[in-house]
Amino acid sequence: MSHTATSEKMLNAVLIGYGFAGKTFHAPLLSATAGLNLYAIVSSNAAKVHADLPGIQVITDAQQAIAHPEVDLIVIASPNATHAPLARQALEAGKHVVVDKPFTLDMQEARDLIALAQEKGLLLSVFHNRRWDSDYLGVRQAIEQGAVGKVVQFESHIDRFRPQVRVRWREQNVPGSGLWFDLGPHLIDQALQLFGLPESVQGNIATLRDNAEVNDWAHVLLNYPTHRVILHCSMLVAGGVSRFSVHGTQGSLIKARADRQESQLLAGVTPGSAGWGEDDEAMVLYRGEEAPRQLPTPAGDQRQYYMQIANALNGAQENPVPPEQALAVMAVLEAAVKSSQSGQAQQPELSAEEQSALRFPQVQ
Repeated sequence: MSHTATSEKMLNAVLIGYGFAGKTFHAPLLSATAGLNLYAIVSSNAAKVHADLPGIQVITDAQQAIAHPEVDLIVIASPNATHAPLARQALEAGKHVVVDKPFTLDMQEARDLIALAQEKGLLLSVFHNRRWDSDYLGVRQAIEQGAVGKVVQFESHIDRFRPQVRVRWREQNVPGSGLWFDLGPHLIDQALQLFGLPESVQGNIATLRDNAEVNDWAHVLLNYPTHRVILHCSMLVAGGVSRFSVHGTQGSLIKARADRQESQLLAGVTPGSAGWGEDDEAMVLYRGEEAPRQLPTPAGDQRQYYMQIANALNGAQENPVPPEQALAVMAVLEAAVKSSQSGQAQQPELSAEEQSALRFPQVQ
């Protein structure tokens, strides 16, 4: 059903967790979204929160926040192992839920949450914010416009240079840690949005840095009937690698630099302010004997995720990231781990019913 602007209710959101994801992404994006009110933050460090957001209410107990009668939406940006139990508590309390990626630690937890949300008639969504990155939007647009013809090879990298192992839960040997569970969901979600579910997955996941406790390198191949997708992430790449390389029957497309929104958020840029999400680096198109051509990169805007969540909660549109799509990301994430352990290609373990619920808007 559609709602006019006057009938839309201001929705109170509570953010659980004020670590990297909560502080850098969720709090600024929620604060910049019309129709959503960042009502409170759950954190054990009120001083850290108030240094950024002086007026915000800080609650130390997640259960107290979840039970609060004025709260409509619970946003979970706490460590990965807490995602499923907190999401379950929130759904059982009648709250809509957004979970940071990865959705859960395993597919059974994800399936249980999807069933509970359906039973309760509540929105459950996963924060796949990089659908609104400039680099991805530009590459998707070029593919849809036929710039490279039919895609035969698509390569997506998120590489960093962090040779020193840091003391943070993502780099310690705890459930849900490691680079593949951290960056893999972004790489996978973008690939599935473009091409749908692969027939099989081949993974090679490794620990390459001195003193590293968990994986810090992953190279994953998604096999489709007529093309291949390469997903790669590493903590030991100082430079020289393109974010996207796309090769097709009529040409190749290169997007060298990544979207700027994360670096803008880290620098304190307010989402939606002048220059937000703009990408001044063009994509480069190579077509046979022709001279290389530059294609402009559209601006990114990760605010779109929460704008669309607000719209969905007001009945104006569908959930922008339905949990079934996040379950498919989990299926590929797990298939890559099993492949790396076994040395054999693995199929994503989704039922026919789950696959039919995906509705990926993939390009041809």
